[in-house]
Amino acid sequence: MEKNSTNRKKKKRKKKRYLLKFFIFIVLCTALYLFLTSSLFDIQKIKVENNNYYTSEQVISIAKAKAGKNLFKVSTSDMKERLLKDSYIKSVKVKRRLPDTIKIIVEEREEYAAIPYGEEYVIIDSEGMVLRKVSIEPKLTILLGMTVKNIDTGTPLEVEENSLLTDTLSMLKKMEKYDLYFKKIDISNIIIKAYIYDQLICEGTPENILNNMETLQEVLYDYYSKGIKRGTIKVGADGYFAFSPLVE
Repeated sequence: MEKNSTNRKKKKRKKKRYLLKFFIFIVLCTALYLFLTSSLFDIQKIKVENNNYYTSEQVISIAKAKAGKNLFKVSTSDMKERLLKDSYIKSVKVKRRLPDTIKIIVEEREEYAAIPYGEEYVIIDSEGMVLRKVSIEPKLTILLGMTVKNIDTGTPLEVEENSLLTDTLSMLKKMEKYDLYFKKIDISNIIIKAYIYDQLICEGTPENILNNMETLQEVLYDYYSKGIKRGTIKVGADGYFAFSPLVE
């Protein structure tokens, strides 16, 4: 009997210790919650980094980030989701910085080329993503001769000449590397026409122009130094170049 009584007392003591620990845990959690939700952690600063197309104020507005709210009560994932719905935002990180700061780090898509579509121009980035549509001709390389199938903002541009579009975008990237600029590119045929000036044209397959970009840079520099702004430069395989003063 004495042994059973001792066991019961031990169980009661264990139960009391458990209840005491649980009570202390609840008190600590409550104190921590009250501390974290106090005005000490109200958002005072919202910082935006890496933005170029949008101003910091515009990024903050799209994210619906607001000062005055508690740092731990706002949803950073909701801010990120809102920003990623915008066609110009490629990726984004939203971070809390104690005690009172939200940091938004964005990677924006850059306007790369434009495609005429009716009375509008469809602006795309280097990956062919549709960014927006404008009514005034932009100061970008204009891509002509494509049969457009989809121009929904925030989705990849769809054209019937999809492989040719991919090759042309690769050519534009390399063109940028060699500090070259084409006003417009007509890809309506296998042999494309890339316009350096309105009357100075480079003709060849995207592959040949792409593979001879360095030599093309040297040729164009030579023509520029001689004041040549009219003619046709034909680019073939294995570094073949031919010039004609005629423009078709």
